[in-house]
Amino acid sequence: MPVSSSAYNRLINRPPWLGIKHIVWFNWHFYLYAILLIAAMAIGYQYMHGITALLLLLLLTGTILTLIISLVVSWYVYDLSGLYSLSWLNGILPATDTIVNIHAGFDETSALLQARYPENQLQVVDFYDPKKHTEWSIARARNVYPPFPGTVNISTATQTLPVKDARVILLILAAHEIRNDAERAAFFRTLGSSLSPGGRIVVVEHLRNLPNFLAYSIGAFHFLSWTSWKKTFQDAGLQIKSRKKINPFIHLIILANVDHTA
Repeated sequence: MPVSSSAYNRLINRPPWLGIKHIVWFNWHFYLYAILLIAAMAIGYQYMHGITALLLLLLLTGTILTLIISLVVSWYVYDLSGLYSLSWLNGILPATDTIVNIHAGFDETSALLQARYPENQLQVVDFYDPKKHTEWSIARARNVYPPFPGTVNISTATQTLPVKDARVILLILAAHEIRNDAERAAFFRTLGSSLSPGGRIVVVEHLRNLPNFLAYSIGAFHFLSWTSWKKTFQDAGLQIKSRKKINPFIHLIILANVDHTA
């Protein structure tokens, strides 16, 4: 079904700065708090002297630099690096099989996938649960971007997907929202059981590693470490077929069922 929403047309055509606009727009409360904190420190600095003033100045400078660096890196990742060109999917997606695209409430990729791969059938799955996923940013994003036509809502506790014998299952910047380790492993076990022989699960994620710490400071704790991901995949009975970087901050991981030799 074609998408007629102007919001989704904006995702397909992706005007300049859209990624960074989303970040600031959907997380404006965070940036408001940061500006208020910077203002409070700047005012306080006027009344400080000696070592206290120096420490406050260092803290103020560090806060401003951290904010600027995170925005610049996000601009690179989401607007300049080609992440949303989806060219990294070349050679991964079969020509006409169904694509299962799973997201966590904010769907930036289904309209792009439909536009780029019109010969494929697209099944969109949303595991967003407002009781578990309480981030304000997701709620705001869902108000701007309505569900993609035909989206099926599921629970991460489900034991079945709407598509059986899937050839390709995509999770693009979504799976880390499942914060409980056992819940995440069980969900990936369900994904593995839904694959056809030779099918693949494609996971795109930030990692909790040095580049993302340098870029996002304590915000990198929202991501999972590679050790955590490996345990999730092992517990789910999945084999890591390949792992590479889409850009210095985002990894592409391709998984297969351990029982499937294709």
